[in-house]
Amino acid sequence: MPEVTVTRTDVSEARERLAAARFLIVDVELPEEAPADDEGVARQLGLEADDLDWFGRKDEPARADFLGEKAGFVVPVIHDDRVAYIHALVTEQFLVTVHRGQAGLASNISAQLRHERPPDVVAVLFLLLQEALATFRRAAVQDLLLTEELEDDMFQKRRPEQVYRLSKLRRRSALLHHSLLPYLQVVDEVFTRRMLNPNFPEERQRLAQEFQHAARLVLAHIESLQDASRRAFASYSSLAAGEQNGVINRLAIVSTIFLPLTFLSGFFGMNFTYLTDELESKVVFWLLAVGLQVAVLFVAFYVLHRTRIWRRLRDED
Repeated sequence: MPEVTVTRTDVSEARERLAAARFLIVDVELPEEAPADDEGVARQLGLEADDLDWFGRKDEPARADFLGEKAGFVVPVIHDDRVAYIHALVTEQFLVTVHRGQAGLASNISAQLRHERPPDVVAVLFLLLQEALATFRRAAVQDLLLTEELEDDMFQKRRPEQVYRLSKLRRRSALLHHSLLPYLQVVDEVFTRRMLNPNFPEERQRLAQEFQHAARLVLAHIESLQDASRRAFASYSSLAAGEQNGVINRLAIVSTIFLPLTFLSGFFGMNFTYLTDELESKVVFWLLAVGLQVAVLFVAFYVLHRTRIWRRLRDED
């Protein structure tokens, strides 16, 4: 591989270099809100091909195609907590990548080229694919650690805002999985078909197998994040249910004590003839007004003691 030099240039000079250079890497950054161009990025760079209309087009789904002597990819990456897509076109002479806004991979790829010095442009493509996978892996591991920390905090003290944070993490895991899985499926299908070809070079077979292995590991990290977010939601629900059970038990204690007293007070507070005319002595008053209620209290406390509601509340506290 020749010495690596990084140069910023315009489309016309990039087109001239693509026509003359034998080893060239071109990274095109388009404005995020750029209007649709009828000519297309491929034709502006002099890459005349009828099957490259998708190259650089906005909202293009994940793609992995072998186009004769070329190969085209639409690669998802995680940049600034969002999913961006890099369009890549590779031949034996050059690698062209197109993305809208900053994708965060150009500087990383440049540093890797200086240290690893890949032998050809196809090896550089696999560096790009591996670095795109690394963005998903870093995002999944970071969110997995946040989910575990949030679950530990819930057991210390449950707070309502934890549900919102869990919801964001769960949506984040779904976004990672939804963005990566279709891409891995199309890439795995194409690589598997190419590796079955006896003319496929062994070195590229090794690079493809390393990519497939790394892709399975990243997908496992994302699935672990999904499982952790579901487990955290289940833990939150269990804690909320436990607190509700405690409230219900306290209400049961209050009801056991005060419902009989309320009934007695309401019953003997009625002005029917027997109470107002016959029960006139103080002994009967103390027996009915105080003694009966004290007896009811003893019965209530005995029931609470036998059912061990007190002990359960103390253990929960």
